Amino acid sequence: MNIKKSTIIVWILEIVLLMALSFMYYLNQKVVTSKVLHIPQGSIGKIIAHLGKRNEAVYTFDKYILSFIGLPQSGWIQLGTTELTKADFLYKITTSKAALKEVTLIPGETTFVFFNQLSEELNLDTKKLRHYLNKYSTLKEGAFVPETYSLPTGIDEKETILILLNFANKKFKQYSSKIFGTYNEKKWFHYVTLASVIQKEAASVDDMKMVASVVQNRLKKGMKLQMDGSLNYGKYSHTKVTARRIREDKTHFNTYKYKGIPDYPVCNVSFDAIKAAIFPAKSEYLYFVKNKKGGHSYARYYSTHVKNIHNGKK
Repeated sequence: MNIKKSTIIVWILEIVLLMALSFMYYLNQKVVTSKVLHIPQGSIGKIIAHLGKRNEAVYTFDKYILSFIGLPQSGWIQLGTTELTKADFLYKITTSKAALKEVTLIPGETTFVFFNQLSEELNLDTKKLRHYLNKYSTLKEGAFVPETYSLPTGIDEKETILILLNFANKKFKQYSSKIFGTYNEKKWFHYVTLASVIQKEAASVDDMKMVASVVQNRLKKGMKLQMDGSLNYGKYSHTKVTARRIREDKTHFNTYKYKGIPDYPVCNVSFDAIKAAIFPAKSEYLYFVKNKKGGHSYARYYSTHVKNIHNGKK
């Protein structure tokens, strides 16, 4: 009997030892992850499911380990490295927080300039940002919503683009559904492209609907828009448009050479500009020019427009 008991005890100890070794092996497995992660609010099971969808190295078994360690912190988590052990990974998502930095995309700013801003403030690579924008969006410009974003330091280019695009898509769908009752991407971005020209030309939010009326009136008559703002695209966002530039620029943004609106937006636009594009003021104006007061003087006839130009120079 004693021999049998001893044998059973040995088996139990061996099984326990094997399980302990297996558990230690599991916790020391290498995990490859992002330097920063976003953890949603909710139960441990919901968090594990979220991380699993992101292809993070987490499994159902980790739910039971976390139940002893603690509930993961919601929000951005700074892991500090892309390679760590499973034990370190689970521990860090329950204890770490990421430092956040506010980055503001100004209405009317181009993506080229915004990417340079992200590069300076978050140490991101502009070429990689452009690569992921092209990968996840059909738009080269106007894909983002002007806003102040709180982004974690250490975030990579892919995650940055996905955050910006997901936020924009959500807002575009909400706003379109509110106005049209549905969201049609082609129709929506037609108005975004119109709005980008309006955004670049308008002196203020109050000025947008009147500028929009001139844009619509010229389009209806088959006139070229002939607006400097359309040439403030990309790296030329803050460059003064000269007669030479108008002659030499052969892109679709040159509304002095080509009829209609550009193929895609000139810049990232505010919802005020989009609203103006959809609901322009009613007018018969075909021309406008900056005046001494900082606004615009509008005209129906070219002769009046010429007078407004001269008055603005006096």
